[in-house]
Amino acid sequence: MFLWGTATAAYQIEGAAKDDGRGASIWDTFTHEPGRTRDGHTGDVACDHYHRWPEDVALMADLGVNAYRFSISWPRVLPLGTGRVEPKGLDFYDRLVDGLLAAGIAPVPTLFHWDLPQALQDVGGWMNRDISYHFAEYAAIVAERLADRVPMWITLNEPFVHMAFGYGMGVHAPGQALLFDALPVAHHQLLGHGLAVQALRAAGARQVLITNNCTPVWPASGSAEDLAAADAYDTLHNRLFNDPILLGEYPDLKAIGALDDVVRDGDLAVISAPLDGLGINYYNPTRIGAPADDGLPFTDLGITGYPTTAFGWPVVPDGLRELLTGLRTRYGAALPPVYVTENGCSQEDVPGPDGTIDDQGRIAFLDGHIRAVEQAAAEGVDVRGYFVWSLLDNFEWAEGYHQRFGLVHVDFDTLRRTPKASYAWLRERLTELRNP
Repeated sequence: MFLWGTATAAYQIEGAAKDDGRGASIWDTFTHEPGRTRDGHTGDVACDHYHRWPEDVALMADLGVNAYRFSISWPRVLPLGTGRVEPKGLDFYDRLVDGLLAAGIAPVPTLFHWDLPQALQDVGGWMNRDISYHFAEYAAIVAERLADRVPMWITLNEPFVHMAFGYGMGVHAPGQALLFDALPVAHHQLLGHGLAVQALRAAGARQVLITNNCTPVWPASGSAEDLAAADAYDTLHNRLFNDPILLGEYPDLKAIGALDDVVRDGDLAVISAPLDGLGINYYNPTRIGAPADDGLPFTDLGITGYPTTAFGWPVVPDGLRELLTGLRTRYGAALPPVYVTENGCSQEDVPGPDGTIDDQGRIAFLDGHIRAVEQAAAEGVDVRGYFVWSLLDNFEWAEGYHQRFGLVHVDFDTLRRTPKASYAWLRERLTELRNP
């Protein structure tokens, strides 16, 4: 069965930041530091999904999706990241899973979508190898409660983005600017993934994936310098996180750094444990040129000539087809079934005089990308799911509430939900897909 779903993340929608024993995450800390987020926005309330989840499940049921990708808040389950379990946190996800199943929607939880418990960051975060083992402990605790009803699990969301933005450039939590000295974060996340796979399998998990953010890398020209720069960026963004999982080895990292002092005997065997699928998040290609004078081995030149989202990201639907077929070419038989676990766009969504939101740009975006998935499948890619980012307008990390990705508009003063035109369009499209 092909999975048609929507996706969200705990810190972006749940709110209830201090309810029922939840511990602090790095995003709680980060957002309360002056200047970290646009206009000082925080996820303290967000969409209040923690209290309003039945309304949100009803919206999904009305939309007609058969899967929902959400994330579990590590500090809601283990307030200090390890040790004492908060039963009220597990109870919340218990209720959510049962509510989804009752509505005919498959729950697809992600264990880590960037909200590391602050107590673990205080001892080094993902720079500390021990966190990988704490992650596996957390995975086992959650799976023990939910694995009997959850058909598919995702270990990590976008480990590249968490490493690059959170530890490399400091624009996301935990706000560290280590540049390429952040590379150990990649390995420790991947090791945590592998250990979590073991824990999930032991608890009876049926299907286990990881979600990587990937981008087609376009060289600025055919010059040797631009090609080398594009290869370095492809290694950092794509291969650093796909090769160890799918091939059991790291790519040549000489252009970006080294992991010689971090990787231990047996690590890659743990990381490359067989998976039931690979989650791919796609937003746009990346155009790369030769290095500038900033010490980086590449320059992101941006892409022009395409429509853009409110974020300024280029809208290139065929880039998704290119990405999926490129993965098949690169990894061949080592590539498991693929699920597009995030794809969507931000828009300047302003309700009209009658309260409706006519987001035609999002409709065009979704239509183009769904067609790209269909084309990739026609070209032989075993793609088995497509999840729209996002169900709701939500807290968009460093941008706060200024970027709206939702199929459903949220008034952040009243928390009222209003389905947009894209919601109605997708509902009709899903009906057509089920009844061709």
